[in-house]
Amino acid sequence: MGRVAEITRTTQETDIQVRLDLDGSGKYDVQTGIPFLNHMLEQFARHGFFDLSLRAAGDLEVDSHHTVEDVGICLGQALAQASGDRRGIRRFGEARVPLSETLVSVVLDLCGRPYLVLRGDLPETTIGAFRTGLVVDFFKAFTDHAGLTLHVVIDHGRNAHHIVECLFKAVARALDAATRPDERLAGVLSTKGVL
Repeated sequence: MGRVAEITRTTQETDIQVRLDLDGSGKYDVQTGIPFLNHMLEQFARHGFFDLSLRAAGDLEVDSHHTVEDVGICLGQALAQASGDRRGIRRFGEARVPLSETLVSVVLDLCGRPYLVLRGDLPETTIGAFRTGLVVDFFKAFTDHAGLTLHVVIDHGRNAHHIVECLFKAVARALDAATRPDERLAGVLSTKGVL
């Protein structure tokens, strides 16, 4: 049995199914009804070496906020479930990802204590049908439900698409590092003995 999670969440606003395999090869099959969000989740899977299957149906006729936030909730729940009690994993991860004029830095701790810090300039604009302001909503939901402390710094950038893409790639790469097993660890990486 691998480190795999399956999450289903149905509300009056969204219906979401997620399957996440932390020990995958970066395969993805994502359909959210929001093309740019699909693209970002595909980047997340590919650059984190996670296998991700995700289906989301939401009230997009109202707005994309419910779908984006609820996908963040479900992906966070899947990460929490797949990583289990977090025994034997490295816990911390970091990554810096460039894309043309953009550079984003991420440091995270898979510690069970949710906290999000996102600093830097993210232009308020729309990419396709995706409002960039939803990036914070997505990652807030994700960190809260994953039990993840996440620090993101947008070092510099001009193109909103590049900035958001770097952010998703950097989070994925840092999570890949944090979720890697370390044979030197007999339990959790904490002097408390639990996370």
